[in-house]
Amino acid sequence: MKRFRRHGQDSQRDRLKQELFQFNKTVEHGFPHQPSALGYSPSLRLMAIGTRSGAIKLYGAPGVEFMGLHEENAALTQIHFLPRQSKLVTLLDDNSLHLWALRSHEGVSELLEEGRFTLPAVPGAPPSVTRVTSVLAHSSGKLLYLGTEGGHVFVVEVPVFRELEERNISVEAVQQRVPEEYVGRRNLESVEALTENPQNPDQILIGYSRGLMVLWDLEGSQATHHFLGNQQLESVWWKRDGCQIISSHNDGSYCQWPVSSADRQPKPDKHEMPYGSFPCKAISKILMLTKKQGCPFVIFSGGMPRASYGDRHCISVIHSKKHVAFDFTSRIIDFVVINEGGEESEYDDPSALVVLAEEELVVVDLKSEGWLMIQTPYLAPLHCSAITCSHHVSNIPLKLWERIVAAGEKQNTHYSHMPWPVNGGQNKAPDPPQRDLLLTGHEDGTVRFWDASGVCLCPLYKLGTAGVFHTDADPNDNMNHAGEGEWPPFRKVGCFDPYSDDPRLGIQKIHLCKYSGYLAVAGTAGQVLVMELNDEDADQVVDSSLADLLQDQEGFRWKGHAQLIVKEEAVHFPHGFQPFALVQCQPPAVVTSLILHSEWKLVAFGTSHGFGLYDYQQKNNVLVRCTLNPSDQLALEGPLSRVKSIKKSLRQSFRRIRRSRVSGRKRPVGNAAKVQEINAQMEREALQEMELAPVQRKIEARSSDDSFTGLVRTLYFADSFIRDSSHSTPSLWAGTNGGSVYAYSLRVPPVERRMEEQITAEPAKEIQLMHRAPVVGILILDGRGAPLPEPLEVAHDLSRSPDMHGSHHLLVISEEQFKMFTLPKVSAKMKLKLTAIEGSRVRKVSVVSFVNSKVEDYSENGLAVLTNQGDLHAISLPSIKIQVRYNCIRKEDVSGIASCVFTKYGQGFYLISPSEFERFSLSARWLVEPRCLVEAPPASTRQTLSRAAPDGAAVKSRVSTTDSDTSEEDGLQRPPLMEHALLNDEKVLLEIQRSLEGDRTSFVEKNSKRRTGGGKLLTNGE
Repeated sequence: MKRFRRHGQDSQRDRLKQELFQFNKTVEHGFPHQPSALGYSPSLRLMAIGTRSGAIKLYGAPGVEFMGLHEENAALTQIHFLPRQSKLVTLLDDNSLHLWALRSHEGVSELLEEGRFTLPAVPGAPPSVTRVTSVLAHSSGKLLYLGTEGGHVFVVEVPVFRELEERNISVEAVQQRVPEEYVGRRNLESVEALTENPQNPDQILIGYSRGLMVLWDLEGSQATHHFLGNQQLESVWWKRDGCQIISSHNDGSYCQWPVSSADRQPKPDKHEMPYGSFPCKAISKILMLTKKQGCPFVIFSGGMPRASYGDRHCISVIHSKKHVAFDFTSRIIDFVVINEGGEESEYDDPSALVVLAEEELVVVDLKSEGWLMIQTPYLAPLHCSAITCSHHVSNIPLKLWERIVAAGEKQNTHYSHMPWPVNGGQNKAPDPPQRDLLLTGHEDGTVRFWDASGVCLCPLYKLGTAGVFHTDADPNDNMNHAGEGEWPPFRKVGCFDPYSDDPRLGIQKIHLCKYSGYLAVAGTAGQVLVMELNDEDADQVVDSSLADLLQDQEGFRWKGHAQLIVKEEAVHFPHGFQPFALVQCQPPAVVTSLILHSEWKLVAFGTSHGFGLYDYQQKNNVLVRCTLNPSDQLALEGPLSRVKSIKKSLRQSFRRIRRSRVSGRKRPVGNAAKVQEINAQMEREALQEMELAPVQRKIEARSSDDSFTGLVRTLYFADSFIRDSSHSTPSLWAGTNGGSVYAYSLRVPPVERRMEEQITAEPAKEIQLMHRAPVVGILILDGRGAPLPEPLEVAHDLSRSPDMHGSHHLLVISEEQFKMFTLPKVSAKMKLKLTAIEGSRVRKVSVVSFVNSKVEDYSENGLAVLTNQGDLHAISLPSIKIQVRYNCIRKEDVSGIASCVFTKYGQGFYLISPSEFERFSLSARWLVEPRCLVEAPPASTRQTLSRAAPDGAAVKSRVSTTDSDTSEEDGLQRPPLMEHALLNDEKVLLEIQRSLEGDRTSFVEKNSKRRTGGGKLLTNGE
């Protein structure tokens, strides 16, 4: 059946949808998953991180972020910025090289891939001959020197990626001048290191893994010095004055070699084993940096005694008599040092040590007396303890924000006050118009507060709950500083700590009231803590009460974990959120739902056994209700007894199949015509009900035998017409996994008698959905069809009062349908079956205000819905019709779907890895994405000899297939003077650059993160 609409109304609504809804994935927050490479540009002051999945991310000043993705599914192994250019070269483990550039367009920079290159195979030679192991970006900015496994060094011209064959350095040419007794029958093995003489760009040092180092003169194409090492080489460093080379080796030692014209085969001046004569691990990288005053800094990774500390991940810093071994909790990928001394300076003057570990980025202030850590404004390890839940609060009042920030600042006294040293680029994004908080709950019982207002997800404050309970943790256990005289002098750095003292401490639910400052958190062992914000330290006893959710049931025995033991004595709580009341659910099952009403001073909580209501002003239980089905034996086993549940669910599945077969056999044959007539009538009714909805699948009723039917999925407070249509009543609503909805009317005394009279709760309504699908959301709409405001929202003039004159409606959202009921009679009015894709089920739902991107005063209330297929839907209220649908998350990414949280204005976050949130937006108006500009650094005044071919000289070259092919003019000879005049004319060069940029497409256009136009940058009122 087809229904015709007026074309004008249809197109007008479509235009309005475009102004309200627009899907964008905007920015990734957190620490890159599985980092594999680190690069730094002193001229741009930008840092680059590559990952095993082929992503490359650039970071500068807070808000300056770029991301690129290699088409090849290969890990990045090296990143090298071209000197004094806005370009960088990446090496992947498939042996391909890629050139990336930062190009400006309309005042904003973009990261573009400009070319790719792979060394052509040498005919008849093994692949190792061209397998790249080390890369040197020459200071001329025009050449790359590529060391390979076969010991050869290939010279490649950039940006055209053309191999200059006659400049290649073969291993045979190097071996000709090496003493015969040193070479023997062994080859020199792979090129382990390439570095350039800081004082002479015509000299490079080639380090072979066997231990040999060769100083190669580029002008004369010959080896001038040989440094004969006896141990396997790991890395080399050339001091700034050019007079000394430092090499590190796999036995935990390093050597200092003099460089002079007098001795062509010098002996080392110094051979040092920093951590003793016992067998040590390799020193994988070493730097020696000079200071204007005092001894140089020696910084190296590894070198620990193999037997005692072989499992430690350390970077050692030695300066004069000061020696610290910074101890990390995850493997070190790489490190760089940021120097204050420029290219023209005589000294390095190191200021900050930047360490990329596998699970976090750590920056150490080398100028401070104690070498303190610098707090990172981005790249925070969200997963320092595993994330277990998240909660977003929009538009935080300024007073609460300042108090949270102040509490966080008092926690950060151990950090250095040095400004963030990686500060390249300019953040062009407008200031966020409001303050947003993202709260994450963690496995170790902490709640972390993040500033989610803009592009950077900045840590604000950390709240710990473990102090309320007796745990195995030793409060005096402090590993941050080594003991007096301890060797090696370890100092623990970083905050990544994957180990939890007790998994029962894990935070499962969070609810913050931004108006009152009350916070409720609930955990894995049935603990519910109510907290308030205090600006001073306090010693107080936490009032504890028990909520027995099995009070009406007999014969049940809890088989899961035990509850946490609460400390009976006074506990010292630092400034910030301090717990003053605790409710312990019995049995101590995971808390599955939580809600707080700060106006009524109530908190409601639910588990797999039932739900309860607690008055945190009078500190007593108001209501306890068991929702357990007699067949819910699985709900008593707890999360540690899941093996049995698989067998039980299989048994139940087979029983259902047998029942359906038996019921099919018992059906009388003579009733076939009657069955067909009933089916036809049902189809006609369904067609009338569907209108223009998409093809919908049949919703199958679920058996009450399904496990966890009593699990409480959602809780909701409302002041509505629950008993009659003339008097509104405070109420509590609860929805379960078995499709049941329970409503209780509450009698809340007036404020003046609040402490004398008790709150009472009485059963008012009970609804059982026929298909028994889990209830994931409950919402009441006022007389205007708008959702009821949050507690205290009207009192703070941030929402208009609800319409209490018209009829209120109850919207019950199950996994499979949205059903509207009238109140107080609770009769079905309309419904929407979520059937856009076969098997779709609602996983996350939230009320959202969609603001028009062009008309400031127009907005619509709706529901943001995420399904188990990873699809996002925007559903209108009160008509409950699907407006738009977008693909957001892969349906295989179950953890990503489970972690999704929506904001009040149509944005959202979900975990794309244990350490990263992806931010997205459904709103055409609210969009947070990086907008930044990086300008090319000024040309160096230092004279460097270009390795390009002289005018008129022919260069024999091999050209591999690249993305940036260049055409050569054959038969045309231009006067050299004219050619130089053109190349020295800046205006001509800029014009050529612009024409080249016009044909390129940005990474954003080439990949999945597409912009459909019309979006504004998180503007509220522009």
